Amino acid sequence: MDNPLNLHQNLRTPLCDLLGCDHPILLAGMGGVARSELVAAIANAGGYGILGMVREPPELIAQEIDAVRAQTSRAFAVNLIPAATDPTLLDAELAMCFAKQVPALCFFWHPVAAAIKRAKTAGCLVLHQVGSLAAALEAEAAGADVLIVQGVEAGGHVHGTAAALILVEQVARACNLPIAASGGFATGASLIAARALGAQAIHCGTAFLATEESFAHADHKARVLTACAEDTVYTDVFALNWPPHAPVRVIRNSVTDSLGHRLLGHHPDHLPREIIAHEGDRPLPRFSTDSPLRITTGNLEAMPNYAGESASLITTLPSAATRIAEILAEAQIALARLTGAQP
Repeated sequence: MDNPLNLHQNLRTPLCDLLGCDHPILLAGMGGVARSELVAAIANAGGYGILGMVREPPELIAQEIDAVRAQTSRAFAVNLIPAATDPTLLDAELAMCFAKQVPALCFFWHPVAAAIKRAKTAGCLVLHQVGSLAAALEAEAAGADVLIVQGVEAGGHVHGTAAALILVEQVARACNLPIAASGGFATGASLIAARALGAQAIHCGTAFLATEESFAHADHKARVLTACAEDTVYTDVFALNWPPHAPVRVIRNSVTDSLGHRLLGHHPDHLPREIIAHEGDRPLPRFSTDSPLRITTGNLEAMPNYAGESASLITTLPSAATRIAEILAEAQIALARLTGAQP
């Protein structure tokens, strides 16, 4: 009899086959953080990498796509945000992705039917991250192939207000597309929980931000390792460079502490533009949505250090491949607890 805990038999899903990966573990396309080094490492370890190219110039997108392909032959996606990108820039970003023949695009925020249709016409697989049942149904109707369902526990920009425990199952009941669960999923136990809710994979940001290959600043990574769920806050004060009403989850800092209970209700047009850091030659104002990267200098503490509530479970800084191996091993233990077998 086959071992009931065989990971390849029990964890591989049809979504893995669709995406071209071995394990149902997706890298969130974190802007700035999910660069080519991390995407390639995830892909080579059997996961699915998503390149975070939010509002980046087409030249950088081309450079990063080429860098991924120089390090891996595995499939990957490019993450863009049509609803929060200038139409002219979005047009150029999409054109570059199509010219580079990327196999898949991942979109986020409000579904933009025209962008989904354009990607499908170009032959791309379309993943769409959503934060509500309404957005999931909208993305499905517009032609998306995969839904990434994000709970409010997630780090970075958060599109909805429902917990993943409810939202993932709700979307799974109502939609016919394969689902990856996002927001609080960072371990093998959470992978098994996601499968129980109806998801075919987990979509991880915080777990992979805290890896060697992540392009996040070392200070950001260190903050994740010492943070617990209660240290994260949901706020819209980091609003510059994004449309209004776009809350994020970050690790609390001097900026959020100064707000007290006034964490929400901040409009980008009403915030000052005081420069506190630089990303290379690019100045970064206080309240910007830019998180500290390897090349960032300045007041890193006052910048948004994105992390989900799953930071409570992230205490080491391994390679991306080791993180994936740990998740798979933990899943084996979780399955053993459920079946009464020995891992």
